[in-house]
Amino acid sequence: MAACTGDASATYDPKPPSATAPTASAPAGGSLRLSDAIGQLKVADESRTGYERDKFHLWIDADHDGCDTRKEVLLSEAVTKPRQGESCKLTGGTWRSYYDDKTVTDASRLDIDHLVPLAEAWDSGASNWSDERREKYANDLDAQRSLVAVSSGPNRSKGDQDPAEWMPPAKDASCTYATDWVTAKLRWNLTIDHAENRALAKLAASCTEATVKVTPAL
Repeated sequence: MAACTGDASATYDPKPPSATAPTASAPAGGSLRLSDAIGQLKVADESRTGYERDKFHLWIDADHDGCDTRKEVLLSEAVTKPRQGESCKLTGGTWRSYYDDKTVTDASRLDIDHLVPLAEAWDSGASNWSDERREKYANDLDAQRSLVAVSSGPNRSKGDQDPAEWMPPAKDASCTYATDWVTAKLRWNLTIDHAENRALAKLAASCTEATVKVTPAL
């Protein structure tokens, strides 16, 4: 596995262990080591029964400023800010897609990826949520990287796969991606399956400097 990148720590407050999760030691600053954070995730079988993408309401304008969730992410993650016109039309700007370590200068070539895909979220707990909670998940702007602007090619290659099935092609992205994945799953109290657990544990063994902090979603 690739070495941990310098951006492998997610900046959230720590999630208290659940009643069934083991208590994990935390490094200074209240964060959890990636391996300990993985241990806080419940391992369970997954089911896609009943899944439809339309059950997650995408790209709302929560603050009514004319910019929907997609455009809010583009504005937030831009290396060079785009110009913002009427009805939040964006022109110009540059972005860094960490999945493939490429600079992108055309926003239309970027996807806004749900770090944990909608189908994967459904499989691991979201099937039991209300429509309102699924909408919040699909438009989560309150976490650092629940949503990420990335090149469309690797994102569409990823599809709805978990880290046991797909990892970013950039060799230095592995630890960042594993940290983001675990943080999102803990934030939304989602489970992991057995293959996913093994893959994450293997990644964590190579990502010894990676740490996770989590603010549970409201």
